[in-house]
Amino acid sequence: MLKKRFTLAALACAAISFFASGSAALAQTDYPTKPVKIIVPFPPGGTSDVMGRMVADELSKILKQPFIVDNIGGAGGIVGTERASKMTPDGYTLIQTGVGQSAVAHGLDPNLKYNSMTDFIHISQVNSGPNVLVVNTATPYKSVKDIVDYAKANPGKLDYGFTHAASGHMAMELFKQTTGINLTGISYRGGGPMLTDLLGGTIPMMFINQDAALPYVRAGKLRAIAVSSAQRNPLYPDVPTIAESGYKGYEALSWSGISAIKGTPQPIIDKLEAAIALAMKSDAIKQRMAAVGFIIPEQGSKPYTAFVKKEIDTWTRVIKTAGIKPE
Repeated sequence: MLKKRFTLAALACAAISFFASGSAALAQTDYPTKPVKIIVPFPPGGTSDVMGRMVADELSKILKQPFIVDNIGGAGGIVGTERASKMTPDGYTLIQTGVGQSAVAHGLDPNLKYNSMTDFIHISQVNSGPNVLVVNTATPYKSVKDIVDYAKANPGKLDYGFTHAASGHMAMELFKQTTGINLTGISYRGGGPMLTDLLGGTIPMMFINQDAALPYVRAGKLRAIAVSSAQRNPLYPDVPTIAESGYKGYEALSWSGISAIKGTPQPIIDKLEAAIALAMKSDAIKQRMAAVGFIIPEQGSKPYTAFVKKEIDTWTRVIKTAGIKPE
């Protein structure tokens, strides 16, 4: 009799467990059942915000629930990313990860309050684009060789502009280390004033995002010397890469992607991964990306996770070598 009661109790427990797990699985399969928030850790209007809203619009169509961008700016993306790391891992809060907050930040601050590799699940990369090495057209420089030759003959006498810890700053530091030249950096609080000084001839050169440089290059106000990607950029088909200009292996990219908080159930991650891959194939996204010179990278969690790790290692090494400190 005791054995029979024990068996019935075990079956009851098994049934409860089965239905509970089944309900959880069903809930994850039905995901999303309410609006999903994507934290973009930058203010509205910039490139990161545009990329975040572009993906949110397509995911809303595919998954039949609103994907809403929540801009939480501050400290180059660190404030919003840190806040996201502490939120509930249920798939209803996602975070836009990117080069500054997810890679460069680790090189700048060893006491960062989040870990990009252990606090997040990287679902898929969204965009990748180069910086462009541009010079004022009044300068004599027409190639990477021209710049390197002058800098080696005149150590420290050639200036450049940079915004602290931005992708252009990192591209220039890697350029200096790769070519072995000594340049003098002029720090700016933002890209607008720096661009104004470049156009006015106050500084002779800088790295700038490919989309921001294009109108000035086309108007003949700036000269594009090289792009920082491994391959030529569609917006600049006649502009060589730094790698093909004699510095094999050089690559410095501006990029972003979508990640979830560590602990988010795998079925939800799988569903988001498939949905993002589908979104990136849409004509709307492909046309918009092509118009601003961004490339759609390889999709999926595995390649994006490996890419983030590689970027952390690269920029931590570059920052340490350059002796750059947080501001």
